[in-house]
Amino acid sequence: MKPYHHFLIGGAGGTDAIADAGLLVLRLMAGLALAFAHGLGKVPPSPGFVETTAALGFPLPGLFAWAAGLAEFAGGLLLVVGLLTRPAAFFVLFTMGVVFFLQHGADPFASKEKAFLFGAVAICLLLTGAGRFSLDALLRRRLEHRTISRYVR
Repeated sequence: MKPYHHFLIGGAGGTDAIADAGLLVLRLMAGLALAFAHGLGKVPPSPGFVETTAALGFPLPGLFAWAAGLAEFAGGLLLVVGLLTRPAAFFVLFTMGVVFFLQHGADPFASKEKAFLFGAVAICLLLTGAGRFSLDALLRRRLEHRTISRYVR
């Protein structure tokens, strides 16, 4: 497998089927919550969300508001199906870092707890990948089979 494939669709997942089932539950619960409870309302971004993004100091606030909304909505959906899990987790982690440290930086922890938890899930999936019950695993098996077939002929 090529090095960039390892980042895009790789990951050791769990050590056995039970651990990978745990990753599946984590992906489903967090991804659905992120996509539909938080991301759906930000795509397209409202004028207020764009203003909030501008107030955080981001250049091109419209672009960054779209990026944040898509990281939550599309990133959440990608986590659910386990497709491009590591890149999706990276963008979710970046977005949750902005929410935790900038948007709610001066707020009490209870106000930033959701960003903290979604960030923790993103770190977990960034490190492990999606596990065997994912589209990433299916793509990885097909790529490995294609590579093996090329050498066996």
